[in-house]
Amino acid sequence: MKGEKKKKIVKTIRIDVEKCNGCRACEVICSASHAEPKYSSNNPARARIRVICEPYKDIYVPVYAGDYAPAECAGRDKYTIDGKEYDECSFCRASCPSRDEFKEPDSGLPLKCDMCEGEDEPMCVKWCLADALVLEEREEEVDEEEEQEELAVGLESLADKYGLDKIIDTLTRLSKKE
Repeated sequence: MKGEKKKKIVKTIRIDVEKCNGCRACEVICSASHAEPKYSSNNPARARIRVICEPYKDIYVPVYAGDYAPAECAGRDKYTIDGKEYDECSFCRASCPSRDEFKEPDSGLPLKCDMCEGEDEPMCVKWCLADALVLEEREEEVDEEEEQEELAVGLESLADKYGLDKIIDTLTRLSKKE
């Protein structure tokens, strides 16, 4: 059925930087819940959320991993917060070739927040005692074909960047862990 619309629940995490106190509990629980076996270790490099910190000025900005970007972006805007200048990359959610954030430390494959699939809400939201992270859900209509096309484009991008053998090895390793 070509062009048929399908309803999809889209989850996002609303971030209130005014409430974040920089405790980094979100990073700890995220990395622990993505460890194999689950909760067996804590490596913040595996976390799908990072807290950008400026502790002397009491500035903390949580950023969670988004889609993979196959190339560097052209934007190099600067943001000034309490007199300190940050570049656009600091707040970017993408894993891209120009930086190491949101990449799996062992394989180098990009990380993306999966909203802790299988849980009623993401673990970072559950563990945020300051209520700086709040789960929001909305319903959207999407074309079923577009979802499959996005998957194909994503897999092609990963294969181009990392090679098919590395992707197959990673998928094999991940499937054995379940």
